[in-house]
Amino acid sequence: MTLEEIINYRRSVRHYKETPIDSERVKHCLELASLSPNSSNMQLWEFYHIKDPEILKRLSVACLNQQSARTANQMVVFVTRQDLYKKRAKKMIELESQNVLKNSPKEKQDKRVKTWKLYYGNIIPILYSRFLGILGLLRKVLVSIVGLFRPITYQVSENDVRVVVHKTCALAAQTFMLAMANEGYDTCPMEGLDSKRVKKILKLPMGAEINMIISCGVREERGVWGDRMRVPFDEVYKRI
Repeated sequence: MTLEEIINYRRSVRHYKETPIDSERVKHCLELASLSPNSSNMQLWEFYHIKDPEILKRLSVACLNQQSARTANQMVVFVTRQDLYKKRAKKMIELESQNVLKNSPKEKQDKRVKTWKLYYGNIIPILYSRFLGILGLLRKVLVSIVGLFRPITYQVSENDVRVVVHKTCALAAQTFMLAMANEGYDTCPMEGLDSKRVKKILKLPMGAEINMIISCGVREERGVWGDRMRVPFDEVYKRI
């Protein structure tokens, strides 16, 4: 399919056939999802691909017994891992340093490597660290002062950064759903769920958060609720 055909084909499916789907193709769609854009290339996400029938049943209950969950052939749980920021930042220093050595003029390499080490070694840890909201408040005060003299990003509270992590994880989820549509498979993103139960089922650490769960399968004819509805495009499109 063309991209336009993929986008038009994808629908949120509420009821799936019992037809099994190829888990390797689902895995490949997740590999494509990992190529999604994300803030500072930190990739603070994990994808839990669920095939086990017993776990699927337990997740269905945690998803409030939605039809999309009850009839799913497989599920993918998209998880944010802001708690892994130090590990990811260290990896990015290594990556960007190698990029500089491969692609930058020799006379500029030292400066550029220092810039990346400053960004991922100092700025990112300051931005992503959390402690009862206090660190975020201190960051807000600091950027408010700096903002008096030059443009600066004001979304630096602990909740602001948490939102960024969830936004980038959602980009991966969207890429996954489009990739699945290209395979002729169907999906439904679910946010109505008991996140505490899901974390317990998957044995996730305290720092992990559930972004969304995506059910997967092949749509029943009744699995799509009627025609697609969108508000008039003129209401949302603003040309400046």
